[in-house]
Amino acid sequence: MKNLIVHIAIVVFSVTISYGQISPGDLSEAHKELEGMSNCTQCHELGEKVLDRKCLECHKEIQTLINKKEGLHGQVKVIKQDCFKCHSDHHGRKFDMIHLDEDSFNHEETGYELEGKHATVDCRECHMPDNIQNIEIKKKKHTFLGLDQECLACHDDFHQETLSADCVQCHDFKEFRPASNFNHNDAEFALKGKHKDLECIECHKETTRNGKEFQEFAGLAFEDCVSCHEDPHERKLPGDCKSCHKEDDFSLFFGGDTFNHNTTNFTLNGKHNEVDCFSCHKESDNPLLVFQDNLRTNENNCVKCHDDVHEGKFGLDCAKCHRETSFLSIKEIKNFDHSVTDYPLEGKHLQVDCKKCHKGRFTMAIDFSACNKCHDDYHQGEFAVNNISPDCIECHSLQEGFDYSLYTLDQHQETDFPLKGAHVATPCYACHVSEEKDRWTFRELGSKCVDCHNDIHENYISVTFYPKQDCTACHINDTWSSINSFDHSKTDWALEGKHQQVACRDCHFTESENNKNEIIQKFTNLETDCIACHDNVHENTFAINGVTDCVRCHVTTSWIPENFDHDTTNFSLEGKHTEVDCRACHTSTTVNGKEEIIYKLNKLECIDCHQ
Repeated sequence: MKNLIVHIAIVVFSVTISYGQISPGDLSEAHKELEGMSNCTQCHELGEKVLDRKCLECHKEIQTLINKKEGLHGQVKVIKQDCFKCHSDHHGRKFDMIHLDEDSFNHEETGYELEGKHATVDCRECHMPDNIQNIEIKKKKHTFLGLDQECLACHDDFHQETLSADCVQCHDFKEFRPASNFNHNDAEFALKGKHKDLECIECHKETTRNGKEFQEFAGLAFEDCVSCHEDPHERKLPGDCKSCHKEDDFSLFFGGDTFNHNTTNFTLNGKHNEVDCFSCHKESDNPLLVFQDNLRTNENNCVKCHDDVHEGKFGLDCAKCHRETSFLSIKEIKNFDHSVTDYPLEGKHLQVDCKKCHKGRFTMAIDFSACNKCHDDYHQGEFAVNNISPDCIECHSLQEGFDYSLYTLDQHQETDFPLKGAHVATPCYACHVSEEKDRWTFRELGSKCVDCHNDIHENYISVTFYPKQDCTACHINDTWSSINSFDHSKTDWALEGKHQQVACRDCHFTESENNKNEIIQKFTNLETDCIACHDNVHENTFAINGVTDCVRCHVTTSWIPENFDHDTTNFSLEGKHTEVDCRACHTSTTVNGKEEIIYKLNKLECIDCHQ
C-alpha cells in the first residue's frame, strides 16, 4: 500500500513537470482557442516538431496560394521553409506572429513588383478589407492576403466599363494622367494632321455619369467629319469630307484624285478621270457655291461641253458610238443608225463590222459609187469590156450575198453556149468551178463536149463516124444514153427489123470476163453472123457443113421463122397439115438439163403420128 502511494505521488509529480514542458507559454490571440493539452495534436505531432501539413489544414488560403504558386507563400524559397520559421507561437497573447518589417520588406518576393506611385503608398492603403473579394479572408484582421493584381481590384473604374479593364494598356504606375501608354494610332480613329495638335479634352468631353466624374473615350461618332465639325457646304456636296480635304488644312482642296465623282449624277469614266476639276467647274471661294454649277448636266449630253464635229447629223447621244477613253476610240456601235449617212446599209452590209469598211477614222469619206471600190474583183476581169468591169450588182444582191447570182437562164441562152437538154438542169458549179484553180470561172471553157466531158469512145470509134470527137454525131443533150438517129446504113451492117430497136450498148458494150465492173467497147470488126450475138438454140440441128445460117428460116422483124419452107424438107405440108401448129408435131424434151425442141422427127408415115 505504501509502495502504491509512492508510485501515485511520483506519477502526479511527473505529470506536473511534464505539463510545464509541453506548454512553454500562452498562444497568440489568433490561436488562443487552441489552448489546453487536448488541442496540442492539432498543431503538433507527438514527439515531433510542428508540421507544415498541420498548419495548412487550417490555413487553406495559404495552401491555395502554394498550389497556384502565387503571392509570397507561392514563391519557391518560401515553400521550402517551415511555417514556424516565420510564424512561431507560445509567446503570449499580444505576440505578432507575422513579424513583418514593412520598411525593409521586399515586395517583389510576393510576385508583384511595386512600381511608380505604388512604391510610396502605405501597405494598408492597398491591403484593406475593401479591396479583398474573398469573404473569408476579408474577415481576417490585418491580413495581407486576398488582393488581386488587377488595377480595378483597388481602384475605381473611372471609365465605368466603357473601356478595357486592363488599365496598363493606356496608363503607367506614375500617374493616371496623361495616359502615357496609349497610342491613338492603335484606336479606330488614328490622329493625323491638325488632329495631332489638339488637346484630348477638345474631342473627349468631361461630364458626369452615374453621379461621378466621367470623360467620354468610347462610342464617339467619327464616321464622317461632320460628326464633330460643321459642314460649311450644308450637305450640298456628296461624299466624305476626306475625299476633297486633308486633315492638314481644311481650307485646302485635294479632291482631284480622291473625290468619288460617281456619288454625283455624273459618273466619270475614261479621259474624264484625268480632267482637272476646274476644267468643268468654275472656281469659287464660297463653300456654298463651289462645284454647284453644272449640277443638272446629263452625262450623255456631250455637246454641253464638247463641240459636235458631226454638226448634229448623228444626234446628240455621242455615247452610242464613242468611248470616254478617247473620241477617236469607237466602241461597237450596233445601235448606230447608218441610214442618216449618205450610204444606208442593206442586206449583208448590216452584218459587216464597221472597221471592215472604215479603215481609218469613221468621219473619213468612203467612195461607195461601185462595189469594186471596196471589194476585189473575184472574176479577175473576165467580164471586162474595154478594160471596164461591170458592177457586181448586175449579178449579185446585197440581200443574198456573193454566193447567190441573179444571172438567169434566159440570159445564158443569149450567150455563145445556150443551154439545152440536160444542160438546163445541170448546176452552175458543175461547169464553172475549176478544180484546178478551185474558183469560179466563166471564160475559155470551150464549147465542145470533150472540153467538159471525158471521151470514153476515143480510139474505139472510127473518125469516119466520129469527126473531131463531135459527140453530137451520135448523142443529144437530153441524156448520154439517147442516140441522135445515127445512120447505121453508112456502116457495113445496116440495121433492119428488131435491130433498129436495140440499144447501141447491147451490141457495142460487153462486160469483161475478168472484171464485172470493166466495160469493153467494140465498134469495129464486129461479126455479122447471128450467132455472134445470139445464142444458137438449135445448135447443129440445121447446120450445113458445120454452119448454121439463121436467115434461112428467120427474119429480123421477129423470131418467127418466116423464111422457112416446109416443102424443102422430106415432109411437105398438105391439106390439114398446113393448119397444124408447129408445136403439135415438134414437141420439146429435156437434154442435158436443157429444154430442146425436136425438129428432125424422122417420122414420115401417118401411123407415126396418128393412131
